Amino acid sequence: MQQLSATQLADWLAASSSASESGAGGWRQRPLLLDVREPWEFELCHLDGSRLLPMQSLAARIDELPADADIVVICHHGVRSRQVGGFLERQGFSSIYNLSGGVDAWANDVDPAMHKY
Repeated sequence: MQQLSATQLADWLAASSSASESGAGGWRQRPLLLDVREPWEFELCHLDGSRLLPMQSLAARIDELPADADIVVICHHGVRSRQVGGFLERQGFSSIYNLSGGVDAWANDVDPAMHKY
């Protein structure tokens, strides 16, 4: 699992929305943004385009995730997402990234208008 800063993720998302096929930093396509927080946390603030799949539901719903996708795992500070990223790697997913600092880092470094909790 690789660590990804909020600014690196912002660059990746910007590159994947442009016409460039290679993406910034060699990234292939827009990643799946997997938010593993609780629903109430997700409703309070989340990255646009992210998909909610709470940590406790992941094992039962893992087949919903595309095995060949780049997956960026997101939580509040980055602790739960590291745990989930490790779990996904043990299940055979090979392109897992942890958003270092979670939505807090995104709000601080990329989107200061995002609600913080």
